Amino acid sequence: MQENFKILGLTENATEEEIEKAYQTLKNKYREERFLEGEKGNEAAKKLTQVETAYQEIMSNKKVSSKTESTSCDFSQVEEYLKAGNLSKAQELLDEYNDRNAEWHYLQAVVFYKKNWTNESKKQLEIAMNMEPTNQKYSEAYTKLKARIEFIDKQFKTGNPNYDPNGGNEKQMGGDSCSSALDFCTTLCCVNLMCNCCCR
Repeated sequence: MQENFKILGLTENATEEEIEKAYQTLKNKYREERFLEGEKGNEAAKKLTQVETAYQEIMSNKKVSSKTESTSCDFSQVEEYLKAGNLSKAQELLDEYNDRNAEWHYLQAVVFYKKNWTNESKKQLEIAMNMEPTNQKYSEAYTKLKARIEFIDKQFKTGNPNYDPNGGNEKQMGGDSCSSALDFCTTLCCVNLMCNCCCR
């Protein structure tokens, strides 16, 4: 990349305005000179190609860097959508991130959890924990999720929708707003299954 800046007569700290100005100046210069006779014309045509290539590579790299910076590490907007219960928007933003670090996988786990996709949520938490083994937030979320999976499994096996291994004090991963909704849905599923068995 340093070579590309050198071709334009710039340093790597050059602004986009300086890059654009240097590019236009050199492009116009070599476009004129390429029509000269002999070696001078050939050299100008070669230089023009180098200038065009250098400019395109510099600008392409700047676009990638800009996008990465804008979507790297700052997950505040994703968290806001999750708090508001807007899972589709949260997922859209997550899909745009290039840097899928441990926090990205944690938030993806929260989205899956709120959709009641517990197995997918568990997998994402495991990835987050592997990337940051000492992160207490991920470990606690994983412990709670495992307890929830065991809780649901126990409900279906025992037919007791009121069984709660945490005594009703468990807080949900990513917030506790969906706690009662999940319990209610699970209870309805159990009742529906029992009704189906009885009515056949």
